[in-house]
Parts: sequence; C-alpha cells; structure tokens
Amino acid sequence: MKWYSGRYDRAFKEVMLKESNQDILKSLLEKILNLQISSMRILNNERLRDNVHIKGQRLDLILDTNIGKINVEVNSSYKDYVRYRNTAYLCDIYAHDILVGHNYDGNMKYIQINLSYDLGYNSGSINIYKIKNEEDKTYIDNFIIYDVNMDYYMNLWYTKSEEIKDNVMLVMIGLEKEELTKLSKKDRMVSRYMSELNKVNEEPEFREYMSYEEDQRKIRNSLIAESRAEGLEEGKNERNKEIAKKLLEKGMTIDFIMDTTNMTEEEILKLKEN
Repeated sequence: MKWYSGRYDRAFKEVMLKESNQDILKSLLEKILNLQISSMRILNNERLRDNVHIKGQRLDLILDTNIGKINVEVNSSYKDYVRYRNTAYLCDIYAHDILVGHNYDGNMKYIQINLSYDLGYNSGSINIYKIKNEEDKTYIDNFIIYDVNMDYYMNLWYTKSEEIKDNVMLVMIGLEKEELTKLSKKDRMVSRYMSELNKVNEEPEFREYMSYEEDQRKIRNSLIAESRAEGLEEGKNERNKEIAKKLLEKGMTIDFIMDTTNMTEEEILKLKEN
C-alpha cells in the first residue's frame, strides 16, 4: 500500500494544520526564516472539517504570526507554472489586507515559503526573493518569497552529511517511510512528525482523496499526451496537403502523390478541385 510522505502537499498540510502539531510547524518555520516566532495562529481553521477535506477543495496553510502572515506551499515537482501560481496565492493574501483608506502597517510582512523539489541539489539551499529594481533598490520590503531547495536537503541525507543534525526539520519532510524511520530514532521531533504522518496515511478519507487526486493526474496526463499526439497528427496532415498542392501544380500523377504523402485518392482529388 502506497505511503504518502511530506513531499505530497496534502499529506504535509494534513499534519501541519493540526493545532496539536503547531510546535513542529513552528520549529520548521524558524529554521527556514532563521528567527524566532513568539506567536502563531492558523488563519484558515474555519475551513477545516475535522482535518479531512472534500475532494478538489484546496487546503491552505496560512498563518498569522508576530512577524507577519506566512503562506506555505509544497511543490513536489517544479514546472514553469508553479512560480506564477504560488505568487498569485501570496498576492491574493496581500491584496485582501492592503485596502485603500485603511491604516497600513509597513512592519507587517507577507511571506511565502515554497518547499520545492526538482531544482537540483547544486542550486543552493534557500533563495530569497523581494521586489527590487535593476539597481537593487527595494520597492517594498514586506513582500518576501523563500524558495527552499528540498533537493539540497535530500542530498544531505543521501550523502550522510554531518549537516543533517542542523537541518533535520527540512531533511525529514522529503523522506520516505523507511528512511524517516531511521531518522526518527535519533530525534524526538522527527519521531512525533512520523507518528502524525502515519496517522494521516491510515485515514480512509485521506487515502480516498489521494487516490482520487492521482487518478485525476493520470487522466490529465493522458489527455495532454493525446492532445499533443493529435496536434502532431494535424500538423502532419496540413504539411502533406501543402506538399500535395505543390505536386499537383507540377503536374505529378495521383498515384505518385498518394505514395509521397500517404493521402487517399479522394483527398487529393478534392484538393485538385479546390
């Protein structure tokens, strides 16, 4: 039976959005942001239903903390559209708070943390993005994106680096069950995280949702592949028509054009009439 690690956005958030697991989430955020968080409140609790959710309903991890609002996203694969999609989420939070005529607190930060895979372990550990001009002058200083390269932290595990002990909160997220079990024996926080992740994996409604998600992903991938194949076929047909037109103009026989383009006699005669 498939076991879903924290690399899956849904599994990660099912664990981290539980009130009883806020200390795990807090430790993770403090490691990434390199600062202490004194207060933290989940903003979207009212959207949760006993921590099990309706198919297709988005599960957000949005926090109100003493340093500002924090949105966390897990990107199990890094496609081109991911940056645009995630930035749109943070912009939506920002836009809802920055209202015309309201008192504005410039000290309130709007932070997005992207836990991203498929970046390659040589791409650095954490890249921090802000809004600046070409001369590196900051336009606004409270809109910040932390792009965490999870491949970097997975590589620490696979190379058995001594840095693991200082980065255990990040290393644990991407580990599969067997690997996580080994790490959990050395760290109590990791042990608690694994225990919570196991509970999530045992929930029938969670597994039903994940199975549904994977089925939908396979269907989408299949449709995309079919669309591409159809597009290629359409392109090939159009190309053959152009070739057939030129051969007709040169007075070539129908049989020769059929052999050259794989078009039927009927198709070629229709082109000739037009």
